[in-house]
Amino acid sequence: MTTSGADAGTLTLRLLATSDLHTQIMPWDYLADQPAPGRGLARIATLIARARAEVATCLLLDNGDFIQGSPLGDLVAATGGDRLHPMIAAMNALRYDAATLGNHEFSHGLPFLNRVLRDADFPVVSANILTEPARQPFVPPFAILTRQVQIDGQTQTLRVGIVGFAPPQLVKWDHQHVAGHITTQDILAAATRVLPQVRAAGADLVVVLCHSGIGDGIAHPEMENAGAALAALPGVDVVVAGHTHQTFPPADIFGDPRFDTVGNPLGNSVGVPVGNLRFDPVGNPLCDPPGKPLGKPVGKPLGNPLGADMPPATLAGKPAVMPGFFGSHLGVIDLNLARDAAGWRILHHAATLWPIAQRTAGGRVTALVGSDPLIEAIAAPAHAATLAWARQRIGHNAVPLHSYFALIRDCPSVRVVAAAQTAHVARAMAGSIRAGLPILSAVAPFRAGGRGGPENYSHVDVGDLAMRHIADLYMHPNTLTAVQISGAELAGWLEHSASIYLQVQPGLPDQPLIDPDFPSFNFDCICGVTYRIDLSQPPRHDLLGGLRNPDARRIIDLRHMGTPVQPGAQFVLATNSYRTGGSGGFAGASPDRVIYASSRLNADILRDHIVEQGGIPAPGPANWGFVAMPGTSVLFDSAREAALFTDDLPPGVIEPLGVMPDGFLRFRLHL
Repeated sequence: MTTSGADAGTLTLRLLATSDLHTQIMPWDYLADQPAPGRGLARIATLIARARAEVATCLLLDNGDFIQGSPLGDLVAATGGDRLHPMIAAMNALRYDAATLGNHEFSHGLPFLNRVLRDADFPVVSANILTEPARQPFVPPFAILTRQVQIDGQTQTLRVGIVGFAPPQLVKWDHQHVAGHITTQDILAAATRVLPQVRAAGADLVVVLCHSGIGDGIAHPEMENAGAALAALPGVDVVVAGHTHQTFPPADIFGDPRFDTVGNPLGNSVGVPVGNLRFDPVGNPLCDPPGKPLGKPVGKPLGNPLGADMPPATLAGKPAVMPGFFGSHLGVIDLNLARDAAGWRILHHAATLWPIAQRTAGGRVTALVGSDPLIEAIAAPAHAATLAWARQRIGHNAVPLHSYFALIRDCPSVRVVAAAQTAHVARAMAGSIRAGLPILSAVAPFRAGGRGGPENYSHVDVGDLAMRHIADLYMHPNTLTAVQISGAELAGWLEHSASIYLQVQPGLPDQPLIDPDFPSFNFDCICGVTYRIDLSQPPRHDLLGGLRNPDARRIIDLRHMGTPVQPGAQFVLATNSYRTGGSGGFAGASPDRVIYASSRLNADILRDHIVEQGGIPAPGPANWGFVAMPGTSVLFDSAREAALFTDDLPPGVIEPLGVMPDGFLRFRLHL
C-alpha cells in the first residue's frame, strides 16, 4: 500500500524488514568465487531506497543474524580488531531504525559481539536473552521509536514499540561461547512479561522482531519456531519472522509464489512448502518430464492452521513477513493508520516480499536490481581482503569433492573432514587412559541443498586447493570436541541421523525420499565404522531425537573393522561444539559427556591436516549405503551440476528427470 492508496485523514506507515543477512553485503559467493546475483545487502539497499521514495514514513528493521555467516564475516571476526564492522557501517549508512539479535550473533563470542554492537547507530533489542547469573537483559528488551508525522496538515506523534526475541536454544548452539554468561527465556514467557511494559512505555503500535520460524501456532515450552504463536498474543500488532531461511508470504526463494492443490495462493499458510509437490500460478501440477506426475507429496499439507478466514500474509490475523536469507528479499508491510480518542489503530494492512532476483525457466538466478554504490564502497576493503584470503593456495586435490549426493551415498567431501578430526583427536588421546579406544568421527554435510536452495552445495574441483575450499567443506565456526560413547549409543546416533529419510514402501516407484523438515546439518555420517540403512523401516526417532517408533531399526550390519559392534563396546567419537552443546537431540552428545575440547575451529584443523598431507588424497571405499530394495525407486533433488557426476554411482542407479521451478534438478534413484 503506497501513500496514494491511503484514505483521507489517515497515515501510511511502511515497515521495511531484512532477516538472516549473515554478513552477505556484496552480491558475491566467496565459496565458489563468483558473482551471486541473488544475495547481498548492497542489492537490498536499492529496494530500500525505492520503498522509501514511495512512502514518506518508513521504519527499517533487521531481524537478526547479521554479523556472522560468510567468509567475510569470519575474516572480520578473526582480524578486525577494534575497527568498525563493515556490516554495521553499511547498516548505519542505510539508517536502520532498529534490529534484534539472532542466534548467530553469538557465534564469534561475547567480546566480539559487544565490540561490534557499540558502533551501531540504531537500538539492538532482545527480550529473552539475559545475562547469567544476574538474569538482567543482555541488551534492552525493547525500544520506542518516536516519529512526528503529518495527517491533513497537522503534526501528530506516533510511537512504535520494537521488541526482539531469539530462539532459546542458542545457549546450546553456542554453548562454548555463552555458558555461564548468557541464558535465555522461553519466547512466549518473555513476551507475556515484556509486552505490557512496551505499552506502558507509550507504544501506540508494537512490532515484534522474532528471530524464530513461524511454527504451527501451538504454544509449547522452549519452542524454537514461535512466530505464529507469538502473533496470537494480545498486544502484538506486526510480526517479522526469520531464522529458518524461508519466506512468508510463501514464495520460491527468488520470488515465485506457491499455490495449493486447487490453485489458491498460500498466503495464509505457515510458510512451509508442500514438500516436492509444486503448482504453477493457475494451480496446475508441475511435471518433470512434461506429462509425468511428480508423485506423492512430501511433508504436511499447508492448509491454514491459523483460521480459514484470515487475510493473506497474516499470522493470527496480524500482518507478517519472513524475508528469506542472505538479502534475497526485502519485507514490506504497509499499515494504513487512523487516530481517534482511543489512540492509533490499523485500518488496513498489506504485507509483501520484494525479491532482488528471479529464477529463469532453466533454474538460473538473474538480478532484478543493481547494487547500491555507497554500500559496495563501504564493503570494498573487507571484500578485497576476503577475496585475497579465499584465493590463498594451500595444497592439491586429487579427485572432485562435492556434496551433490551426500544425502544418498557415502560422501568423500564428508570423509575428508572426518579424517582431519580423527587425526587430531588421535593425537590428543595419545598417552591418555582412552588411548586404546577406537576413534570414530561424526560429520554432517552442511551444504546439501534444502532451504539454502540449489546453489547450496559444496564443490571442490581437481587441482589447486584454496582457503575458500576449506570454508566450503566446513562453513560453521564450531570447535572440535570428542565424547566417549557405547556401541548402543553409536547405533542410536546413527538412527537419529537416518530420520532424514521418509519411509519407503518396497516395490513402489518414485516415492519421496527426504523429509524436508530435517536439516542436513543434523545428518551425521560416522566414519570408522560401516553400516547400511534400511529405508523400509519407519524412523526410530523424531526430528528432535525423541523415541518415535521404538521397535524400528534402520541401521543394520553396524561393524567396526569388520566385526559387529556390540552394545557395550566403547569408542571415542570426534564431533563438534555445536553437537556436544546438545544441539540436534543426539543421545550421548551433551556438555557433561565431553572428554576432549579443542579451542581450535574444526575448519582450521581441516586446513592444517590438508597442508600436512600435501593435499587431499583419493578417498577410500564407501562406509555406508542403503539396503537394496529391488523394483523400488525414490525421488530426490540436487543441483543442476550434479548431472555431471552421475558416474560416481553404479550404472543404472540414478537418472535425472528435469529442472524444477525452484532450480533443483530432480533425480530418480533406483534402490
